[in-house]
Amino acid sequence: MIPRYARKEMVDIWEPATKFKIWYEIEAHACDAQAALGVIPKANAEAVWRAKDVEFDVARIDEIEAVTKHDVIAFLTHLAEHIGSDDARFVHQGMTSSDVLDTTLNIQLVRAADILLKDMDRVLAALKKRAYEHKDTVRIGRSHGIHAEPTTMGLTFARFYAEMDRNRARLVNARAEVATGAISGAVGTFANIDPRVEEHVCAQLGLIPEPISTQVIPRDRHAMFFATLGVIASSIENCAIEIRHMQRTEVLEAEEFFSKGQKGSSAMPHKRNPVLTENLTGLARLVRMCVVPAMENVALWHERDISHSSVERGIGPDATITLDFALNRLAGVIENLVIYPDNMLKNMNKFKGLVMSQRVLLALTQAGVSREDSYRLVQRNAMKVWEQGADFKTELLADPEVTAALSPAEIEEKFDLGYHTKHVDTIFARVFGA
Repeated sequence: MIPRYARKEMVDIWEPATKFKIWYEIEAHACDAQAALGVIPKANAEAVWRAKDVEFDVARIDEIEAVTKHDVIAFLTHLAEHIGSDDARFVHQGMTSSDVLDTTLNIQLVRAADILLKDMDRVLAALKKRAYEHKDTVRIGRSHGIHAEPTTMGLTFARFYAEMDRNRARLVNARAEVATGAISGAVGTFANIDPRVEEHVCAQLGLIPEPISTQVIPRDRHAMFFATLGVIASSIENCAIEIRHMQRTEVLEAEEFFSKGQKGSSAMPHKRNPVLTENLTGLARLVRMCVVPAMENVALWHERDISHSSVERGIGPDATITLDFALNRLAGVIENLVIYPDNMLKNMNKFKGLVMSQRVLLALTQAGVSREDSYRLVQRNAMKVWEQGADFKTELLADPEVTAALSPAEIEEKFDLGYHTKHVDTIFARVFGA
């Protein structure tokens, strides 16, 4: 991922130096377990830890790999340069490359998930704060992009909170599902390494042993992980789209914070564009782009092949780095979002009471008018508002068929905004707790 959309904490997880450090820890812990089992001399296991504070030379490893054409062998050769070839001869005893590679990938994904969970906590806190701030700020709800009935800005934030809260739970589950390790040797039979080595390494690294690995950890785990990231990205876009809509000139119910000195257009000095949320829409596409390749990685030949490897070298960093950046950008947008309650009321009243049509419809049916006739009467007057700019309540009061069923006071009562917000507290209690 390009630096423009990357944060250092997440990038560091995927740096070669970090990867090699994890490889080293896996090998060193495995040596400890082998020594405890009497498979290798204890002195040799202890010697491996002499490299504990070594900064592995990435360039040197690359140099060796240019000859060996094998990344793990290149690393092991470089490790031997630090601890001595005699002490290094028992390193990787009974192991295969995937033991190191797959266990490392899962450690990286777990660490990435921990950062993403913190990111989501920031988003959730921002959404909750703004939801309570605007719990009673009335705005028009829209279906198909058209005015429907009144709602509140607080409910809009609460909706996104509930969605992101579900996503957080999904990520917790995805993290747990991918937090496995495998030190099972060639084709995963433990023929040349005791299962207790795997148990020790996993315990030291915060993983659980993969129940059955076939030289590789099953990729359905990773497919679920990346699918979860894709769902989170889609929820980010869902929120971003709403904000982009609200910032449209004809709507202007909210807008991204426009900082001093900021420029909106190279050609038009008046512009204040929703560039951050448009960017979030694009970033969401990038994260989702990683989902299908992760699913296609599930089907491997027999016990293993490496068709998944090149994919994961790309999607591992790309999806997590991009989503980390996007979540923090979204949090910032929500925290600083400028909201215009007066414009919300103006927009709602643009069609002069039209949004109360359902209340009138229901009142007519309860007054004894058939549903078909009630719909006809309400729609007849509603169309005058659409087509002639009339006032809905005035038209209803002037319609003898309507007033034959409803008194003027009953019609008037149907235009009370408070009717539409009377259960806001109930919804908030469901979303945020009592």
